[in-house]
Amino acid sequence: MSDPITTVVFDIGNVLIEWNPEHLYSRLIPDEKERRHFLESVCSMDWNLEQDLGRSWEEAVYALSQQHPDKVDLIAAYSRHWHEMVPGEVPGTLSLLEALKASGTPLYAITNFSNEKFAECQSRFPFLKSSFLDIVISAEERLIKPDPAIYQRLFDRNGLDPKTCLFIDDSEQNIATARQLGMKGHHFKEAERLRQDLLELGLLPA
Repeated sequence: MSDPITTVVFDIGNVLIEWNPEHLYSRLIPDEKERRHFLESVCSMDWNLEQDLGRSWEEAVYALSQQHPDKVDLIAAYSRHWHEMVPGEVPGTLSLLEALKASGTPLYAITNFSNEKFAECQSRFPFLKSSFLDIVISAEERLIKPDPAIYQRLFDRNGLDPKTCLFIDDSEQNIATARQLGMKGHHFKEAERLRQDLLELGLLPA
């Protein structure tokens, strides 16, 4: 018989708060083909991940601007107008988070996030400060999902048994690592499916 799930570990971006560069760059680069090229070849996901690993935004923008002097303003906008990429909460998940907290479920988070932008998001979304017993932030640890070491950091720091933890993330790759480490995984797509899973696990009252 499997261990009962008693603890919930959340991802943050695109589970609790929405993040999508399209929200900003559809305004700045109206042409879809040009915009796609910019986000794939200039301000790419790999470039963004370096900030999630601890590189400062000032350093990131400067270095990339040296490589693309014709795109300086567009590159600077990625940091300067970053919050346009985060229009608000993902519909429905905050109420589930609050219900879990109200029921006494221990809540944690593992997130790929830059320190600078996460601090700004905690000011903008106060529940990010008050909901979790611990948050493992990639930029602080210099580790990034799906590296198993960042999950292990959460377990070790809080004395958690992965077999009693549900991990919620919008990335299938991150969920795969969580399952390999013994956690139960929920590949997040929308709040109603998550609610059903939480009900089946007995984490929410019927």
